[in-house]
Amino acid sequence: MAISIVYDVSVTINSVDLSDHVKSATITYEAEMQDATRMGNTTRVMKPGIKNWSATIELEQDYAGGSVDATLFALIGAAAFPVIIRPTSAVRGTANPEFTGSAVLENYNPIAGTVGDLAVCTASLRSAGVLGRSASP
Repeated sequence: MAISIVYDVSVTINSVDLSDHVKSATITYEAEMQDATRMGNTTRVMKPGIKNWSATIELEQDYAGGSVDATLFALIGAAAFPVIIRPTSAVRGTANPEFTGSAVLENYNPIAGTVGDLAVCTASLRSAGVLGRSASP
């Protein structure tokens, strides 16, 4: 079993590759649990319901055209857009699956920090469709 070290996550948001600005990336994939407990059960019985996913991306801020701020600022309150995230920038494959989905931007902080800090921002993406996983090259 291979153990991976995170150092080269690939993130593309709305067809813009922001990978060279990424500090951290987290995808959360879950199913809403429904309580199916009935009389006679002595332990809760849970059944999986609707699936949900979200992603949180921390980036080094860049206000240049076509970069971080220009890409993210326009997406607040906008229609769903494509998101592609891979563990590394290498080509998609069994050791580097690609996660794809349609998302909406829930929140984005264009300015954050105190004097002397590196300018960073966080984008919180919420599902607007199915999260796909592909390991085919």
